[in-house]
Amino acid sequence: MNLEKSLGFRRNTNCLDADAWKYLRRYANLLLASQGLPVAALNDPEAAHLYEVAGSLVERTAEKSRLLGQHRSPVDQRIETYLRRHFAELPGGELASLPLPSLELDRHGVGRVLSIPADGSVYASELLTSYRVRNGVLHNPRSDRRTTQGTFHVCEGGLPIPGDKLAVPRQTYLALLNAAVSPPKKMLELPFTSTQAEPTRTWVSLLLRPVVCPEVPGYTPQRTMEVRFFAPGSLVSNLDFVESIFGNAGDPSLAMNDAGLDVEHWTGHTGCVILAPHLTQLTKKSLGLPPRSAATPQQIKDGMCWEKEDELYNGGNAFKVTCRTPEGVIVTIIADNYFGYCKKEVKTQISYAANL
Repeated sequence: MNLEKSLGFRRNTNCLDADAWKYLRRYANLLLASQGLPVAALNDPEAAHLYEVAGSLVERTAEKSRLLGQHRSPVDQRIETYLRRHFAELPGGELASLPLPSLELDRHGVGRVLSIPADGSVYASELLTSYRVRNGVLHNPRSDRRTTQGTFHVCEGGLPIPGDKLAVPRQTYLALLNAAVSPPKKMLELPFTSTQAEPTRTWVSLLLRPVVCPEVPGYTPQRTMEVRFFAPGSLVSNLDFVESIFGNAGDPSLAMNDAGLDVEHWTGHTGCVILAPHLTQLTKKSLGLPPRSAATPQQIKDGMCWEKEDELYNGGNAFKVTCRTPEGVIVTIIADNYFGYCKKEVKTQISYAANL
């Protein structure tokens, strides 16, 4: 493991000093340019010189990215294949997809730099406020504490659903997934360019390889699962948070980072998390839930029905909904930006892999 690229450890410290911050800002701009996205205006002569030297290479990469706009990394292909197979008999199920395109955070620290305006030290939105401080960044989500009551929802048609979880009809999960990958434009704005006349709007994504089975010398090697994390650009701070706990596993498009080619160290399980706080504004009726008069006793018990057409799903409160089967793929949508849900969901997916 490269500790600097994975966890940000530099010279026995993980602090983003002035030199590291400048380097990562330059790298972030090159990353944006290589995807054909608007870059930030940096008051940095060396950054301008770097772009001048690498300009043709960056433009060539951007053109390749445009031509390969529908290309999926191996891990994303595995997730989409699972979703389309699992929902194949439902209308639109064969088109189930992940957010596309997305900006890949391929090393630790890029998400942290992108979470702050290039020409400032504070980013504020309805969901969080981020401050640049001496040793990095301080993120303050709107909610730093959540109740678990009514929070955990599980899609039907997979593994047995525990009695304390809410059972979600498959067509409703599919509707939530489709809505999750189509957030409001404002939510896609990247903090790094938020003060510019034309801010960059994009999804951001991250690959994690959390350990499921530690190495036991002479008995078993270390084995990990793969987890993909997607967030609208304005919530890139959530990815900064989870990569600082579980480590950045690099660019998922590179063969060297493809778990499917690492049979000795991969458990065979794949996870996915999609952040979509805007889902709390959707009505039960729009998600295909039945009126109470046509609902089953289980749906009435779990609140998966409506009496008034304008009733919000889950009462308009935060929730997370999971689809998992014995196949070894688990896809969770989190209708919140609470950091605790992000961390706990990765831990839940590790438990899922360990149990299988």
